[in-house]
Amino acid sequence: MRLFMQTKAAGAEAPRYYQISLEQDLLGGWTLFREWGQQGNRRASVKRELFLERDAALNAFEHARDLQIKRGFQVMFSQGFDGPHA
Repeated sequence: MRLFMQTKAAGAEAPRYYQISLEQDLLGGWTLFREWGQQGNRRASVKRELFLERDAALNAFEHARDLQIKRGFQVMFSQGFDGPHA
């Protein structure tokens, strides 16, 4: 599952983005990837977290999403959701 969010452009400054993805590995664990930066900039920050349980990984995904929405990010693209999560 994947979610792409970004802020509105502020003047001449490019919008910032935040991308979250949740993937199951071959051993049944879950990996949460978070990437953020500024549109058009080559630099980006990436964080990876590992989870043994799907529910814990999904809770972390939703928490990261909710936190960024509170910070002014808007959902631009979502993929792989079972239901209305965003």
